[in-house]
Amino acid sequence: MASVEMRLPAVHKPVSPAASQSNRDDKHLVVPGDVITSDTGFMRGHGTYMDEDRLTASVAGEVERVNKLICVRPLKTRYNGEVGDVVIGRITEVQQKRWKVETNSRLDSVLLLSSVNLPGGELRRRSAQDELAMRDYLQEGDLISAEVQSIFSDGALSLHTRSLKYGKLGQGVLVLVSPSIVKRQKTHFHNLPCGASIILGNNGYVWLYPTPGHQDEEAGGYYTSMEPVSLADREVISRLRNCLLALAAHKVLLYDTSVLYCYEASLTHQIKDILKPEIMEEIILETRQRLVEHEG
Repeated sequence: MASVEMRLPAVHKPVSPAASQSNRDDKHLVVPGDVITSDTGFMRGHGTYMDEDRLTASVAGEVERVNKLICVRPLKTRYNGEVGDVVIGRITEVQQKRWKVETNSRLDSVLLLSSVNLPGGELRRRSAQDELAMRDYLQEGDLISAEVQSIFSDGALSLHTRSLKYGKLGQGVLVLVSPSIVKRQKTHFHNLPCGASIILGNNGYVWLYPTPGHQDEEAGGYYTSMEPVSLADREVISRLRNCLLALAAHKVLLYDTSVLYCYEASLTHQIKDILKPEIMEEIILETRQRLVEHEG
């Protein structure tokens, strides 16, 4: 009996030169297996592989071209840090001369003892006494705000809290969103006119807290107020938290203006009703309209 050779139908169709040119000119979405271009004059970047002289996507995302380099930026991924990013993290381990920090990235970030302000703002070399007192500054479970100082060769982030605006976080609410919807701005610390403050971490961690009346400059970034938070402040923070979840659910970019517009649009509803699907859509629609008018 003769053997029958079965061939699967080809899934990928070759891209015509005209279509390839239009793909390179405009950003477009691809899924794994999509042929990006059949032109051999391009370099293979992240998120791509070569399949019979055709550049093919290995992840679902947006095609980006920088000169001759083509890469695919994933739509949903863990945080990939860049130098200068503001991040919020949680201390996971106290080691010798360093803290390990969980920052929603592939590897734990590192906060060196030499990269923090000493209490009192002293500028000196770190001694053995400072190493023994590390757990007095930061211990497991503490939340901190920091800035990415550098990136190690394995992709782990090196953080620093040398500015007084960074340091240990006190009372507030942590909201987890996708890093892709946090808009990059010059500043990620905002005192909103509604009576609360917000830190928009580039790694998708957002911190909501009552606006401080005064800041203790002598604490070197480790002063945390443990005074009771008033009911009015707690209601404002709870409303902001639900607004952030609503914006994240509808993939709206998070920055100070969008958060404030969403907060104002939600004032006609109770806090617990903001997350109801029909009310959420109404609030997000009004927010988007105001953003379009503001940008226009």
